[in-house]
Amino acid sequence: MSLTLAHPKLISLAAGFTDNASLPVDEARALLDEILSATRTGQPALQYGSTAGDPLLRELTAKRLTELDAQATSPAPEAAGGTPATTLSSDRLLITHGSQQLLYLLTETLCDPGDIVLVEDPTYFVYLGIAQSHGLRCRGVRLLPDGVDLAHLEQVLEELRRSGDLPRVKLLYLVTYYQNPTGYTTSHAKKAAALKLLRRYEKFAGHPLYLLEDAAYRELRFAGDDVPSALIAPGGVERVLYAGTFSKPFATGVRVGFGVLPEPVLTTATRIKGNHDFGTANLLQQLLTRALATGAYERHLAELQRRYAHKARVMTDAVRAHFPSDVEWREPEGGLYVWARAPKRLRTGPKSRFFQTALRRNVLYVPGALCYADDSARRKPDHEMRLSYGGANERDLTEGIRRLGRALAV
Repeated sequence: MSLTLAHPKLISLAAGFTDNASLPVDEARALLDEILSATRTGQPALQYGSTAGDPLLRELTAKRLTELDAQATSPAPEAAGGTPATTLSSDRLLITHGSQQLLYLLTETLCDPGDIVLVEDPTYFVYLGIAQSHGLRCRGVRLLPDGVDLAHLEQVLEELRRSGDLPRVKLLYLVTYYQNPTGYTTSHAKKAAALKLLRRYEKFAGHPLYLLEDAAYRELRFAGDDVPSALIAPGGVERVLYAGTFSKPFATGVRVGFGVLPEPVLTTATRIKGNHDFGTANLLQQLLTRALATGAYERHLAELQRRYAHKARVMTDAVRAHFPSDVEWREPEGGLYVWARAPKRLRTGPKSRFFQTALRRNVLYVPGALCYADDSARRKPDHEMRLSYGGANERDLTEGIRRLGRALAV
């Protein structure tokens, strides 16, 4: 992000910025005018709120999640390994400064230095930074196009049981919708099966093993069907920590996220959040509340989904035209990313010749190696790239891919 802002001529296919042209400036101005036009609504919006979050925002968020899961499970949720969606209580919600703060709060709540978290291989590299800052060890679990490799997850759990390290395991972290970095979506059946495996190994761990479901990209779907959350899987009420956000589907500058948490995690995370900030910025919460209540959020989201579908096509058309045929990639159905896998002989890491060539050509990507945990059980792959179609405009998307294609052909 710093490179992108500091070098205006650099085409960044790396930074996870959202689409600038689609930011809802007019809608936000109108909503804020409504809030601030009367003392009755303006003064409360400019005052402190509660640590847990605005009650109406929590209520609207709970309602929205309930509806999303109900629609995703219709007509036969049991066929996907789930249970019918029931109304989610707003009492289980915690409003945060983006889902990023929630990930930090939950890690601080559950983990001590030396503990182990299980992560997808590859995973969201910023969460690896959170784990590192807490002195945690990460074990990678192989990732397939429909989610984690369940056989490998069981193998890792069994290895940790036999080594006596299982009591140090606290959670499994999954980015389940249009995953950052690969764009993969985890099937509901896999969520339920992973949760079942964790429950089976709890007796050896001696404490709960939680599934942390990062659903930051869930609402950025522009193709395919929605997938129910792990909240409605058997045991999900007690063991799933659901992390969501309004930042990406509405505006990233509005740093409002949320968590759906069981006790005692909810109480502890709320107390820690109180030490952080006394509560998420109240004016931002009122903006989101008004956007949800008036339908402005839903209208903007529909436009945003169309916009990302278009930008994804621009990028993938350019990839087809300019990348060698031996570079593997998948058509995205949502989110912000295309994951490209070059032949293993080509290194793409930050110290590689290819990365330096790309920089000289004024194009930037995220080296895939950064998305893998430090895990002595395997060597980090170093031949992949995360390409984002979120922030760059259409012209730069095409030109950036062309530049990368020329570098790949060298």
